[in-house]
Amino acid sequence: MSKSDIKKTVSDEYASNIGHNNNCMLEDIDKIQEYLECSKINFENRLKRQPMKESSVNDFTFHKTIGMGAFGRVMLVNHKLDPRKFLAMKIMKKEQILKRNYLQHVANEKQLLSNLRHPFIIQMEYCAKDLCNLYFVMPFIVGGDLFGLMSERGVLDELHAMFYAGQMVLALEYLHSLDIIYRDLKPENVLISGDGFIKLTDLGLSKRITSNRTTTLCGTPYYLAPEIIAIKPYGKPVDWWALGIIIFEMVAGSVPFNADNEKKLFYKILSGSYRMPINFSPNLSHLVKNLLRVDLTKRYGNLTKGIADIKHHRWFIKIDWIMLYNKNMAPPYVPTFTSPSDTHNFEVFVEEDANLMCTEVDQNQFADF
Repeated sequence: MSKSDIKKTVSDEYASNIGHNNNCMLEDIDKIQEYLECSKINFENRLKRQPMKESSVNDFTFHKTIGMGAFGRVMLVNHKLDPRKFLAMKIMKKEQILKRNYLQHVANEKQLLSNLRHPFIIQMEYCAKDLCNLYFVMPFIVGGDLFGLMSERGVLDELHAMFYAGQMVLALEYLHSLDIIYRDLKPENVLISGDGFIKLTDLGLSKRITSNRTTTLCGTPYYLAPEIIAIKPYGKPVDWWALGIIIFEMVAGSVPFNADNEKKLFYKILSGSYRMPINFSPNLSHLVKNLLRVDLTKRYGNLTKGIADIKHHRWFIKIDWIMLYNKNMAPPYVPTFTSPSDTHNFEVFVEEDANLMCTEVDQNQFADF
């Protein structure tokens, strides 16, 4: 037996034993590293398997639009074989994907949505394509998104913000253990499930980095880390910067860096100049200050202790990380809904004519989909 065969056998046995039949469990604070190692083994194994079986768009019943994106819309649907279960179908126009040179981003998103397994990250259940579009089908998250909740409430109290931020920390910890950077943490991408817990969505900008560095300029301007704007090689710390922005925004009601044009905004981010709100507790101010460090050698999440500086911070003192992961903490807010297909937590959109024809697209570009 070769060394690689031995290593594979040991890895499979390890994942099976630790993960309870490859279901990586997290029930003890001392087992976090084992859980992450088990998750990584399972992720690698899923990547090696056959890709998800393709469905047909005709397998689904379309109901209404619940979101708009750069390449199309998101629709409430259900599979015709299971009409009681409602799903969110992300429809992406092939023409727009090619026009914006996003083919690789979309391929990355499909791979990740198909293979990631975490309680606070969305996962794909079906995929399909036709001459005009790609279709990614995921669970319908009935509570809307964090952006909508913040728009309705203005600000969240610190305990409420801590509850959401804690789940973001656990999701990012999982992604980073797989060498994946998220790169698009913002309220619009934080969905709120019917049980009050979150799901990170839209992994179009996520990327697995083998060298721990990349240089692509991408993301939403208000949440971009200084090193991205400066076009320097960057890695996982950009997600901790974005976490600092979103924590600030949840409690302050606005982002720390704002300007009337992108040039001024980027100048402010690069300088790291912002005002800490007077309503922030000392612990919150300390955490935000250390997440929004322009100097990477001082930014929390990137120091010697890594994520421990964030998870053991005084602001998170009321978070039991194992209970949170297992959803054994009481959510401060549970969305109201009347049925599994209730869309009142989403914006109302004008529907598009389903019979609109697309322009001719080179189908060879999408052969791997």
